[in-house]
Amino acid sequence: MQKTISYPQYRKYPHERTYFKIISKDEWEEIHLTGNKYIIHHFKAAILPDRNYIYDLTFDYEKNWLKIEEEEYTVIKKKL
Repeated sequence: MQKTISYPQYRKYPHERTYFKIISKDEWEEIHLTGNKYIIHHFKAAILPDRNYIYDLTFDYEKNWLKIEEEEYTVIKKKL
């Protein structure tokens, strides 16, 4: 059974210091709060573990991440 989803999708860790924007099945953005600074990283999946990570963020996120709305991600991104 093939799973389908529309992108982008948004997630965060429960500790609320790392936020994710899953752009596509091969690309994601991460925002980390370090001290009082927000740092953004952009990733493109080049190897299988990266693709598996995106798959987990997209479909099997309940154990590790919380689903959030675009608005919450946008508020955090504006703090950069």
